[in-house]
Amino acid sequence: MTASAAETVCLVIVLARAPQPGKAKTRLIPALGKAGAAALHRRLVVHCLRAAADARIGPVELWCTPDTSDPFFRECQRSLGVSLYAQGGGDLGARMQRAFESALARASRAILVGSDIPALSAQYLRDAERALAGGDDVVIGPAEDGGYVLVGLSRCDPELFRGIPWGGSEALAETRRRIAALGWRAIELPALWDLDRPGDLERLPEGLRAR
Repeated sequence: MTASAAETVCLVIVLARAPQPGKAKTRLIPALGKAGAAALHRRLVVHCLRAAADARIGPVELWCTPDTSDPFFRECQRSLGVSLYAQGGGDLGARMQRAFESALARASRAILVGSDIPALSAQYLRDAERALAGGDDVVIGPAEDGGYVLVGLSRCDPELFRGIPWGGSEALAETRRRIAALGWRAIELPALWDLDRPGDLERLPEGLRAR
């Protein structure tokens, strides 16, 4: 951690893919079509960025893939005041590790979320930050499908992200094993649901539905 890290206590990282039709929320395309799935993805990203801003726990960073050039990302930067970073290559674990290493070089702690979490709230993020501020090394927000929607860290180790079966029902269980092996102090928040499949659309709040 650099000397300047103490100046920023916490960073909030939101991971997002560019909302290109046919490449965003592809599992929802059968229900919504390519354009509809991309439009929903845009609404979800904005929802998560607004929750992060409303939490008021620190600067918000949007980590983008494939890069930061998409006009939607530029609009988020302009209208929501977020900083843009490229996720870079590798699997999800490699990209998460890269984001955390960058953030923890600049802040005492960092919280990372995806961009497909309709139930994410500012209070949920504040609860995560409070856990880290209280001395926990890691805070996890479990997902109902066996993964997780949030991870917050006050330290980083590649073992937390290497070789995890991302996208499967064992991601959280394996992460718990890694945390135990590292001997880290951990806490878990209540589970939230993330929007992955057409069946999830029935639970979508009215405010995130297409007008």
